[in-house]
Amino acid sequence: IDTIHAEVARQSVAAGVAIVNDIAAGRLDDKMYATVAQLDVPYVLMHMQGTPQNMQEHPNYEDVVREVLDFFIAEVGKLRALGVKDIIVDVGFGFGKTLQHNYQLLKHLHVFQILELPILTGISRKSMVYKPFGGSAKTALNGTTALHMVALQQGSKILRVHDVKEAVEVIKLWQQLI
Repeated sequence: IDTIHAEVARQSVAAGVAIVNDIAAGRLDDKMYATVAQLDVPYVLMHMQGTPQNMQEHPNYEDVVREVLDFFIAEVGKLRALGVKDIIVDVGFGFGKTLQHNYQLLKHLHVFQILELPILTGISRKSMVYKPFGGSAKTALNGTTALHMVALQQGSKILRVHDVKEAVEVIKLWQQLI
């Protein structure tokens, strides 16, 4: 389930959901971390600067890679202290980041391997893919495919995609390189 609400997570897991994806990393519901710990399901911890309402107004970082890494170190510590065992990190491409921030994160995604947690990459058809050439989400398949290869080479273990067939092909090609 993709939710920022602990109670939605609780009800969804009771109904059979197997993973909780929280774009707010518990900041919009102070019960989320404790709830995920009780539910004992994998938790996607995503970085976002700001809130969904204001995240793109003025994204600002001195060093986006360091700041996102510091965020994960702190939040993973909190989750571990509560007993959460299965954590997946998502740097939050497009969530409170400029085009340049997104590409810095992608270029240095390997840095997040220091956390020894699976890295999820969600860049499929996002504006960071098509803005450099003036396209649109509809025309972003080729760019998405190219950046998926980069993400895999940089250590991503999970790709969140729109185009499953093409993503599977990228993964199969990447596996030929390892």
